[in-house]
Amino acid sequence: MRYDVNLSILFTELPLLERPAAARAAGFEAVELWWPFPVPVPGDREIDALLSALDDAGVRLVGLNFDAGDMAAGDRGLVSRPYDSARFRANIDVTVGIAEATGCRVLNALYGKRVHGLDPHAQDDLAITNLGLAAEAARRCDATVVVEALNSHENAGYPLTSSHAALSVIDRVRDQAGTGNVAFLADLYHLARMGEDPLTVIGRHAPDFGHVQIADVPGRGQPGTGDLAYADVLAALEAAGYTGFVGLEYRPVGPSADSFGWLPTKENA
Repeated sequence: MRYDVNLSILFTELPLLERPAAARAAGFEAVELWWPFPVPVPGDREIDALLSALDDAGVRLVGLNFDAGDMAAGDRGLVSRPYDSARFRANIDVTVGIAEATGCRVLNALYGKRVHGLDPHAQDDLAITNLGLAAEAARRCDATVVVEALNSHENAGYPLTSSHAALSVIDRVRDQAGTGNVAFLADLYHLARMGEDPLTVIGRHAPDFGHVQIADVPGRGQPGTGDLAYADVLAALEAAGYTGFVGLEYRPVGPSADSFGWLPTKENA
């Protein structure tokens, strides 16, 4: 099994540009990121600084979120929100450009919360269109756009709260856009928080996985701090033939560098 570190939630005790080197020092050769800039179209200098930090550290970027809005303020994506659609579309080429420059092949498009007073069906139709545009752009570097379900306990108003809901959106995008480079981001923390059994999800849907993320339940700490049977989960992924990365997207208990003792292997490349 291969693991990567999400630098938007781990090593946050350090400035962003120092986190790739910290991940490498901890033994990882792959990382992922939420959208790391405050605007959808950052300047070349900001992008170049991030690319240099990754190169200098000797780590691969294997997952990147499209701009999802102001996450700290509660935003959870833009693709289904009419007032934010132009912002998402402006971000597509920038995100795909970073993927081209780094070899990143997984791009996560968070769906966006419901907007009070708007027809949810119209929001869904807009999301399918925007996801299709993102997938078409991603094809130029053989990247896959992934769609994620989030738990409603921490993400009120986000409509995709189950594997079924996310997979239904993926099927619509595939049908409407005629493209196969759309897949499921199986964040096992969020699914388990919503009562889905991770082993059942893996057994039923592993062929649809474009990426996997893991954290313990319910506190989102590293595996071993909660109720997730992570050894069984990792074994099930391997048995199902999953060959992608498992993204470590948890809040560490204590310093990030001390949170990896649960890992069953050092095969992090």
